[in-house]
Amino acid sequence: MQAHDTPAQAAAGTLSYEQAGVQYDLIDPLKISAQRAAAATAAQLAAHGFGEVAASRGESAYVVDVGPFYLASIVECLGTKTLVADEMAKLTGRSYYDRIAQDTIAMAINDLITVGATPLVVQAYWAAGGSDWFGDAQRAQALVAGWKAACETCRVAWGGGETPALAGIVEAGRVDLAASCTGLINPKERLSVGDRLAAGDAIVLLASSGIHANGLSLARKLVERLPQGYLTEVDPDRHPGLTYGEALLAPTVLYSPVTEALWQAGITPHYCANITGHGWRKLLRHPATLTYRVHTVPPVTPVLAFIQRHAQQDDREAYSTLNMGAGFALFVKAGDAQRTVEVARAQGVDAWVAGQVEAGPKRLIVEPLGLEYGADDLQLR
Repeated sequence: MQAHDTPAQAAAGTLSYEQAGVQYDLIDPLKISAQRAAAATAAQLAAHGFGEVAASRGESAYVVDVGPFYLASIVECLGTKTLVADEMAKLTGRSYYDRIAQDTIAMAINDLITVGATPLVVQAYWAAGGSDWFGDAQRAQALVAGWKAACETCRVAWGGGETPALAGIVEAGRVDLAASCTGLINPKERLSVGDRLAAGDAIVLLASSGIHANGLSLARKLVERLPQGYLTEVDPDRHPGLTYGEALLAPTVLYSPVTEALWQAGITPHYCANITGHGWRKLLRHPATLTYRVHTVPPVTPVLAFIQRHAQQDDREAYSTLNMGAGFALFVKAGDAQRTVEVARAQGVDAWVAGQVEAGPKRLIVEPLGLEYGADDLQLR
């Protein structure tokens, strides 16, 4: 317990993601069932002369072989980060929807690039609780401007979208944001679905900017424990004036400039993992039986350290839920590891050679923290 925690905060006990309302043991079985039903529809592609890349089933993006290249696609919802933006707008008078727009696009694009795709087109889905949501010009224009800027960063076309008013489904005054993205894997050698993942590969971690867009249910629940709510300072000594709400709204890093630069540098990852829901357990995503040993842990961003401290989570709970400073993982040939770090940093994204892949049982070992996760800790297939 930190010296500045109040007795009430100390007595509150650990706040888990499940207590905040997200129970993966209820969600994941549905996802697995849906994947199995979806796999049964793959034969439909044959009528068009195409076929799926079966190894992409259960990965972050779906891949279709259309002949001269692969086509990858993904759809992702932002989640509840808009609720933080709405509350901060009330407290500060400014709109944060330019940042929220980047978060939404990042949710889709950062998944798409895990399979080696170059993002090509983004589509928007903005479902409001009523038509009057769109009448707030400052907020609406911030959303449009941020969406366009994120597309330009990722060098994708914004193809269009849908803006339904869903009174009775979406709560009044709220908006549900989602994005879909289509990309090309061209040449086909860029495909990254783990078929080349092997013992001896290096694990390179890319820095996150904060909480990104996962774990917000926990972060919002934590506000109830804070003396000044969203206006509570995260780290008065090292980051004076940085409030909890402001820190939560740091936009998610867009990692496609890194993966595109890696291709230009002649580096093709053997596998990639977008560290979102399930936290560092996502390093176990590939079905192969391998051990992932981490020897270097990136620094934890101030807002995530703040959440862990005030939610009174131990490292196992925190790293099971949050990105804890690492937003994306690249599994590359050991000889490419240091060059991968240099390429990422040249794109403005910090990176670390954090560990290696080893022969052995399926598990993740985070040596500096004394943590170990096994195959049973991540059930996505």
